[in-house]
Amino acid sequence: MENQKKIKLSNLILMIFTAIYGFANTTVAYDQMGYASIIWYVLAALLFFLPSALMLAEYGSTFKEAKGGIYSWLAGSIGEKWAFIGTFIWLSSWIIWMVSTSTKVWIPLSTLLSGGDKTQTWSFLGLSSTQTVGLLGIFWILAVTFFATRGMNSIAKISSLGGIFVMFLTGLFLVASVIIFFLNGGQLAEPINGAHSFIASPNPQFSSPMALLSFVTYAVFAYAGMESMGGITDSMDKPEKTFPKGLIISTIAITIMYSLSIFLWGISANWHSVLGKSQVNLGNITYVLMNNLGVVLGHGMNLSTASSIGLGHLLARLTGLSMFMAYLGSFFVLVYSPLKSFILGSSPKLWPKKMTQLNKVGMPAYSMWIQAIVVAVFIFLVAFGGSAANEFYLILTDMGNVSTSFPYLFLIGAFPFFKRRQDLERPFVIFKSRLWTNVIVGLVLIILVGGIGFTCLQPILDHDYMTAFWTIIGPIFFGAVAWIFYYNGQKRTAADTSTNEN
Repeated sequence: MENQKKIKLSNLILMIFTAIYGFANTTVAYDQMGYASIIWYVLAALLFFLPSALMLAEYGSTFKEAKGGIYSWLAGSIGEKWAFIGTFIWLSSWIIWMVSTSTKVWIPLSTLLSGGDKTQTWSFLGLSSTQTVGLLGIFWILAVTFFATRGMNSIAKISSLGGIFVMFLTGLFLVASVIIFFLNGGQLAEPINGAHSFIASPNPQFSSPMALLSFVTYAVFAYAGMESMGGITDSMDKPEKTFPKGLIISTIAITIMYSLSIFLWGISANWHSVLGKSQVNLGNITYVLMNNLGVVLGHGMNLSTASSIGLGHLLARLTGLSMFMAYLGSFFVLVYSPLKSFILGSSPKLWPKKMTQLNKVGMPAYSMWIQAIVVAVFIFLVAFGGSAANEFYLILTDMGNVSTSFPYLFLIGAFPFFKRRQDLERPFVIFKSRLWTNVIVGLVLIILVGGIGFTCLQPILDHDYMTAFWTIIGPIFFGAVAWIFYYNGQKRTAADTSTNEN
């Protein structure tokens, strides 16, 4: 492990960008709420993202040598049992994310190669497109795991590369938008009609108070994922300084980029003429907007219609490349960090011996391969199981919806207990007043509980009781499995102790 390079501040910022900043989040926000989404993204950053990041910075700098990431943070604050349950729910949600995203990742690659999503026409050895993409998903998770087990250098390089591509795509969009703005004499494709444009959505589906609440939830969850960096603090150069700096810089930069990007979409895309069409959906919205950006840029430069359309296709392909690299970067972090936080952070007595062993470059390779096999089996069952498998996949997705954000309740809720400990060396402290700490923690918890509660309530209001059941049961099911696993581990430990004493 000595020959593994330490992660520097610039690498960390790129890794955080890769794990959190979603270029596609800006296109979805513009589609759902137009300019009105900006204020909700800013509020979500101020009321959730910034305080959460500062809390994670205190956790990470204090437990800088801990190999367990959020598990170590929780165990050091509220005890091993609740840390085990909270981290198990967190890991389960990421495994579900990997199952779903291992197949989605081929859409941007198809766009790069073909100029559009052609995955529904792909076939290999007579297999259906679903089965073909399923096999590609299995290949994806196995290949990423193979390279990730090679060490932290591989993970840092690939995840940083993903961050560079996301920044490149964002930069390309910014430059093209500014050029269009000047070429069109400062006119916006989506006009601003006073303050109303920044409050009311042009999308009729987001005109009711309940729909508005659903977008607030989306805005909060668009910032989730920073806790996944907790598993690599022991691989950072001077983590007590690097981790807080990286989190704070990334928080400010991501908030500005989200807000600015949403506004800039209004330069090239009129909401009603580009997005108010039935063929535009959340799956292709990013490519539709980037293709439109290229066409509008071409017209602004007085290019021919054919050249403008060609420029649109070029930007769509570049978007496909950038999104593919962003997925690659995210996978390299998430195939390792959540698992490491759990397996290496918790008591070795709770696991089979092989699962806690490290290879020569300090990676829990055996556990990573077990995880890869679990993900591959789920992908295979979904791809080759027919209609029953599709229902199974929907159940998995519904179970993962709330489970992804549920661990934040543990992390934020445990923070006052973490602050009460007098035996810890704290290199980085932001929350100095106990009163203000409790007020801010309470506020963030209200936002989280409200978001999670609405996510569970929405399908009930839509009379989709099956989705509601699986959405609610997700964290309960994973929590129960974790409790049983922990209880059995404790029993084994007690039995071993009793045997040794005899």
